[in-house]
Amino acid sequence: MSTNQEHAWDTEYRIKQMLSPSNVPQADVVRFVRWLKKDGKHADKPFDISDCTVLDLGSGTGRNSYYLAEQGARTIGYEISSTALNMAERLAARDGLFIEYRKQDIGVAYQLPTASVDIVLDVTSSNSLSDTARQTYLSEAHRVLKPGGWLFVRALAKDGDAHAKTLISRFPGPDPDTYIHPDLGITEKVFTNESFKETYSSLFEIVHMEKTSHYTTVAGRKYKRNYWIAYLRRN
Repeated sequence: MSTNQEHAWDTEYRIKQMLSPSNVPQADVVRFVRWLKKDGKHADKPFDISDCTVLDLGSGTGRNSYYLAEQGARTIGYEISSTALNMAERLAARDGLFIEYRKQDIGVAYQLPTASVDIVLDVTSSNSLSDTARQTYLSEAHRVLKPGGWLFVRALAKDGDAHAKTLISRFPGPDPDTYIHPDLGITEKVFTNESFKETYSSLFEIVHMEKTSHYTTVAGRKYKRNYWIAYLRRN
């Protein structure tokens, strides 16, 4: 992630056009954890989140890291914004939770041992990476995951999203299907069904994938956005 992108995210966390500090986890993450406990369990034993090490990529103010730490998981949060990290650390300290937050660009090598993580979370975080940095993110997520470990991805969908197509047309970014958000100054990438599968399927088995819609508010304006939700298992 470029210095400009780091500055843009830090600014966003300071002025909060789109994001706000919270310890309420993303509903899609909660649903994923419930799915793991019910359907993604190992054949020989129930899935126990408290036995897991979780890497939260682009952890922001810690809402998902907080939830997983509450569940008993050893949780590591990577975040590029110093402002977001400070918020997350204060929230965890206030409530007596130990979470290993680290200032880290998720598009460069991770300082973690190979096969040391059970779950990697990417909740609309890697969409700000360049295509080159995305290859590092993919290979590093695969490397740090244990065999059979899980990658959760929520990514912006191009399919059926008129707003995304307008942004690409009016504010094109440096890579295909990217735009530079006019309010935030942040580069974002959107995926078609085919491009998402092409990006992830060489390293991960796509066990579950669906398209969802949510409303997001940016600079006081509300937009409907489409997302891919995918549960991927390390090959």
